[in-house]
Amino acid sequence: MTSDCIFCKIIAGEIPGQFVYQDEQVVAFRDIHPIAPTHILIAPRKHFDSVHHVDASDEPLLGHLFTAARLIAEQEKVSQSGYRLVVNTGAGAGQTVFHIHMHLLAGKPMSDKLV
Repeated sequence: MTSDCIFCKIIAGEIPGQFVYQDEQVVAFRDIHPIAPTHILIAPRKHFDSVHHVDASDEPLLGHLFTAARLIAEQEKVSQSGYRLVVNTGAGAGQTVFHIHMHLLAGKPMSDKLV
């Protein structure tokens, strides 16, 4: 845990979050500023600032994010209608919380434009 990371604090239960999924490797909770009817953040329990801080040894954990995303999409009943997964890396790409995480977005038609 990084002491100044808001996601680490949510994961540790120091800040409330509306959890929709959790296991020993990842947690998922609803975004407090959703941009789609379904907007869930999926984050590893292990802290990484961004994609630039992972290496080959992290592949099983990061692959598990996709497995969790599939399970969450099924749970949220959006797997058949479709959903988008987004990972922002760096401030220039829109990353505002520097704890690697995936956005699961669904519930409205998505355009081909960038999120």
